[in-house]
Amino acid sequence: MRHGLKRLCGAGALVLPLTVAAQQPVIEDLTESQRGGGFYSQTATREEAGGSLVIFNQVQQHQEEIRQLRGQVEELRHQLEQLRRQTRQQYLDIEDRLMAAGGGVDQATPPVDEQSAREVAETPSPSGDAAGTQQAYQAAFAHVQAREFGEAIRAFEAFVDQYPDTRLTANAYYWLGELHSAESNLEPAEAAFRRVLEDFPESSKVPDALYKLGLLEARRGRPEESRALLERVREEHPDSSAAGLADDFLRQTGN
Repeated sequence: MRHGLKRLCGAGALVLPLTVAAQQPVIEDLTESQRGGGFYSQTATREEAGGSLVIFNQVQQHQEEIRQLRGQVEELRHQLEQLRRQTRQQYLDIEDRLMAAGGGVDQATPPVDEQSAREVAETPSPSGDAAGTQQAYQAAFAHVQAREFGEAIRAFEAFVDQYPDTRLTANAYYWLGELHSAESNLEPAEAAFRRVLEDFPESSKVPDALYKLGLLEARRGRPEESRALLERVREEHPDSSAAGLADDFLRQTGN
């Protein structure tokens, strides 16, 4: 009897641990199970993929915006170039009308006939300039007649460097002022006109240079300075054609 009871107790002792062990929950180590394919690893992978997609979309959007901005910049450049050409042509048209109304500021102002060019070439130079002086001047002025402003500027700049003190040097500076004005380069235009006034005060181009300086100030939006220069033309050179043009301009602008 006792031996049987011992056997039963021994068996119960074996069954109880097995039953308890079977009832305990199984806890899966999600961080270690299936290395590389666990829950946290998969979540991180999805987040990384989603973040990469967002960045890719942003890059694409920024690239499209940059393309649109480049297109707008090119369009603005085109419009600016058109406006510059229109302004230059309008300026030349106004000048031509004023020249026609006033009888012409200079014998060498476009349109120029053959007689004017011949007078420039045939008039002797008081300082004994070489014959190449007239030829160089005529060659530069031929670009003006052809409306080749860039070539004319370079030619007249070369002329004043090579012939700094001749009877035609003042004319060359005057034409540099005219050409730079036509190209809307107002600072070098002013510098050229002032060279006429300061270095060649006895030149016949002084009234014209004063008049053109007055126009430059008007283009800069300085009506007071413009009026002062134009009135100076009328007061100091009342018999010049530039004085008549200054009168016309002041009247047209209400000054």
